[in-house]
Amino acid sequence: MAYFDAASAAPLHPVARQALLASLDDGWADPARLYREGRKARMLLDAAREAAAEAVGCRADEMVFTPSGTRAVHTGVAGALAGRRRTGRHLIVSAVEHSSVLHSAEVFEAAGGTVDRVAVGRGGAVDAAGYSAALRADTALAVLQSANHEVGTVQPVAEVAGICRAAGVPLLVDAAQSLGWGPVEGDWSLLTASAHKWGGPSGVGLLVVRKGVRFAAQGPVDERESGRAAGFENIPAIVAAVASLRAVRAGADQEAVRLRELTARIRTRVPELVPDVEVVGDARRRLPGIVTFSCLYVDGEALLHELDRAGFSVSSGSSCTSSTLTPSHVLRAMGVLSEGNVRVSLPMGVAEADVERFLDVLPGAVASVREKLGAPAPATRVRAAELVVDSLGKRCPIPVIELAKVIGEVPVGGTVRVLSDDEAARLDIPAWCEMRGQEYLGEEPAERGTAYLVRRLG
Repeated sequence: MAYFDAASAAPLHPVARQALLASLDDGWADPARLYREGRKARMLLDAAREAAAEAVGCRADEMVFTPSGTRAVHTGVAGALAGRRRTGRHLIVSAVEHSSVLHSAEVFEAAGGTVDRVAVGRGGAVDAAGYSAALRADTALAVLQSANHEVGTVQPVAEVAGICRAAGVPLLVDAAQSLGWGPVEGDWSLLTASAHKWGGPSGVGLLVVRKGVRFAAQGPVDERESGRAAGFENIPAIVAAVASLRAVRAGADQEAVRLRELTARIRTRVPELVPDVEVVGDARRRLPGIVTFSCLYVDGEALLHELDRAGFSVSSGSSCTSSTLTPSHVLRAMGVLSEGNVRVSLPMGVAEADVERFLDVLPGAVASVREKLGAPAPATRVRAAELVVDSLGKRCPIPVIELAKVIGEVPVGGTVRVLSDDEAARLDIPAWCEMRGQEYLGEEPAERGTAYLVRRLG
C-alpha cells in the first residue's frame, strides 16, 4: 500500500519511535516535582523545549507544548484576541485557513467580534495588499497559514508580517504544513504547529507567543506550560515530536529537491494521461510534496475508493463525499473545479516507483468511475436558441456531465440553462466553462433551485 496522504498525517518517523521508547523510562514522572524522577522528567522536557525553540527560531520561554495543533490554534487565537481586547474586536483571516482557524473565527464572531476573510487568487495565495486593506484601528489580530494544507500553495507570510508589524497588529502563523521543511520567515508574533505533520506522534502541538505580545489565556489555567496549556505534559510524546522535527530538518533540503521533481512529474503527466483534468494550486510557490488536481465528470469519493483498491491512500477536497455535499472551502475560495478532486501528498522517503505506479493506475481508475457513473439522459426542452437541462435532484458531477453532453446541440452563441439544486454546481459549472472554453453568464433564481447560464463559444 502506497501512503500518499502525508499532509493529513505523516508516518511516524523512525527517530520519533526510538525517542518515544527511550523516554518512556525517564519521562513518566511529574516534572514539577523535586525528587529524582521528577528532575529526570524536567530535564527531558526542558531539553525538548530548547531544541524545539531552536528549530522554530524563538526563545525557549516563548514556547509551550499543547495537546494538539488544533488546541494550539484555538488557544493562540483566543488568547491574543483577549489580550488585545482594549484595542478592538476585529480579526483578519484568509479565506483558505485550516478549519481550526475558521472555527475560532466563528466563535469570536458569535461572541460579538467582527471578522474579515481575505480572498485568494486562483492559485490559492493571498495578496499581501488584501491584509493591508483589511487592517483597521480596532484590529486585534491577523492570522495567516504558512502554506495551504489542501493545495500546497505557500503564502507571503514575511510580507504580511511586515505590514502587520508596521500597523502594530500581531500576526499568528499556522505553520503546521511547513515547519518540517524549515523555519517560518518574517517578523511574526505567534506561531502554531502540529507534530503529526512532520512524523512525530499525534497529540503534540506547539504554540509560540513572542515576548511583548499581549496574551490572556482563556478558560481554566494551571501552573503548567506558562498557564497556556493546562494538564500533565506527555513528555515521551513531546520528546519524540522534537526528535523527529530535528531529524526531518536535517535532510529537508535534499529531500525537498527530490519531492519537487516527483510532484512536478505528477503535475505534468496527469493532464496528459487523463482527459478533462485541472491541476490546482500555485505552480511555483508551493510545498515540495503536495499536488492537487480535479477530474471532470467524476465522483470524488468513488475515485478515492477506486484508488484505495488499487493500493493508494490519497485524500480529497471534493464536494462529492459522504461527509459533505458542499465544496471544500479552499477550492471554493480559489474558484477552481471541485468535483473529482484528489490531493496527493508524498511523505518523505517515498519511492519513485510508487509514484510511477500511481501514474499507471490513475487513468484506469478515473475511466472506471466515469463509466460507472454514466450520464443519465438529460430532460431537455428547446426554447429558441436556448436549451434547458433539468438536473434538479441530481448530485455532482451529474449536472456538469449533462451540460457537457448537450452543449453541442445549441448553435454557437446559443445558451444552455442548467437547473440544479446542488450547491456544488455554483462552483463546478463556471470551472467547467473555464476549462472547456465556453462562456459562463452567471446564475438566476429558478422556481426550484438555481439556473446556471452558459453560452456556447465553440
